[in-house]
Amino acid sequence: MSPRLLFRVFAFAELVTWAGLITALILRGAGVTDGLIGPAGGAHGFVFLAYCAVTVFVWVNQRWRAGIGVAGLAVAVIPFATLPFEILADRRGWLAGDWRLAPGRERPRGLLEHLQAWVLRHPWWAILLLVLAVTAVFSVLLWLGPPVPRE
Repeated sequence: MSPRLLFRVFAFAELVTWAGLITALILRGAGVTDGLIGPAGGAHGFVFLAYCAVTVFVWVNQRWRAGIGVAGLAVAVIPFATLPFEILADRRGWLAGDWRLAPGRERPRGLLEHLQAWVLRHPWWAILLLVLAVTAVFSVLLWLGPPVPRE
């Protein structure tokens, strides 16, 4: 999977979970049901964290300037903004190319590049560790409660 495809998948997933969360909020506001807030909010929160991790991973690989990387993270907070950002990034060539730190390619420099090179050499272990890390962060956030108290 290329950096472009990985980023595209998670940008779209973030958009879809925003739609689910907003739909659940509308249904609650309309008095239809309260029951979808938990699942929709949980799915969105999990995908949000995964999108942020993928954004940083692609940022390191593509050597984005800080402004591009921060914008890539910031758009996740704005409903439906990840897909337009992904389209812009693709059109400007920010997602072009393959994994530059994959085995047999560039030598990593610095901590983040060494970490990324390890991930690219051990993708299944990395996926497992990433899922565990995102789950741990997600669990802590669930334990802390929603960002805005319900009335």
